[in-house]
Amino acid sequence: MQIEKGLEDFLERELGEKEIDVIGASGGNKRNRSTSSKSNLQKDDYIEDWDSPRRQTAGSSKRAGSGRSTGSGRSTGSRSAGTSQKKARNTQKNRKKKRFRRLKRLFVAVAIILAIGAIGLYYLVGSVYGKMTYREIASVADEPYREDGVINILLIGNDSRENGEDGRSDAMILLSISGKTKQIYMTSLLRDMYVEIPGHDGNRLNAAYSYGGAELLMETIEQNLDIKVNRYVLVNFEAFANLVDAVGGVDLELSTAEIEYVNGYLVEYNMLTNRPQGTDNMDTSVSGMVHLNGPQALAYTRNRYIGTDFGRTERQRKVLSAVIKKLPLAMVANPGELIDGLMPNLTTNLTQWECYLLSFQAGKFLGYDMVQSSIPIEGSYHNASIRGMSVLEVDFDANRQYLQENIYGQTR
Repeated sequence: MQIEKGLEDFLERELGEKEIDVIGASGGNKRNRSTSSKSNLQKDDYIEDWDSPRRQTAGSSKRAGSGRSTGSGRSTGSRSAGTSQKKARNTQKNRKKKRFRRLKRLFVAVAIILAIGAIGLYYLVGSVYGKMTYREIASVADEPYREDGVINILLIGNDSRENGEDGRSDAMILLSISGKTKQIYMTSLLRDMYVEIPGHDGNRLNAAYSYGGAELLMETIEQNLDIKVNRYVLVNFEAFANLVDAVGGVDLELSTAEIEYVNGYLVEYNMLTNRPQGTDNMDTSVSGMVHLNGPQALAYTRNRYIGTDFGRTERQRKVLSAVIKKLPLAMVANPGELIDGLMPNLTTNLTQWECYLLSFQAGKFLGYDMVQSSIPIEGSYHNASIRGMSVLEVDFDANRQYLQENIYGQTR
């Protein structure tokens, strides 16, 4: 009964004037009590806790309870959760800062390595470039070496026996590096094509080189085939042979007749280079896949009696393709012979900066597919005799369209 009475008193003091029905433990008697006295809840009054011997002030009880009050909106639990969320956000922010600092350090390290590599490559290209012969062509000096995403470089193989621009253009290959199609095109230009030569009468294509060197030859190609060519590289006999030797020779499939012609052309080469006759002669009893050194490969590419000039230009592209495939390894394994044997025998109007840009992109270019072809294309020409010359009369419209579609990936 004492506990029951204590409970009633406690509820009365807490609820003030509200009616409280207390069901007694003895008979369920109701007691209605009402009070307007607020003195029971005064700050300094003491309240007897009915279920504990401890005593506390009403003020301290309110202060203690206020943190747990649902009406305040800021309970102890919510403050704890807020603190945890803030710590989590700070932790995440610190992690992001650490990752950013690590990435920044990595970026700086990579940038330094690339800068060192670029500087080293620039000086290497400069050293190699100094061994070549530079010939500026004023009419195209201000023209870009890349146009419409394509780099066109005319490779000219002349029959000069010394490092010079005299002689005839024995081989003309348009090397086109297309960023549009991601391909490298080697297009042989047949020397017997009858073309219009600026400032001269119509003649074979190789006559343009005889009349005005690389400058007139590039101008002639542009006028007849509607393709911009502003850069060239001139290679003589010796340079070509040295290039093949520098990469360790090439392996190609030859017929017995082709081997016989190799030996025939070696007679002239040995005489011009003061080598004993019979040097580098090949065994005519074998055929199929054979290994060719520099002089043998040169003799192989000069043969125009098997397959006419179309067969000769195809052989030139075969050798050049085989050399390009072996060139990266040769640059690592045999750089001295490659540089000393080839570069002094090259003449070009490519600037040192352009050579640097080409070298810097060499890794990307090696991933391009290589496509070989020749101009005129099949079905676009016929044999003719003009002023006593045996020439090829060409449908230039068809060949212009072919070049635009394949090299530029579009029809102009």
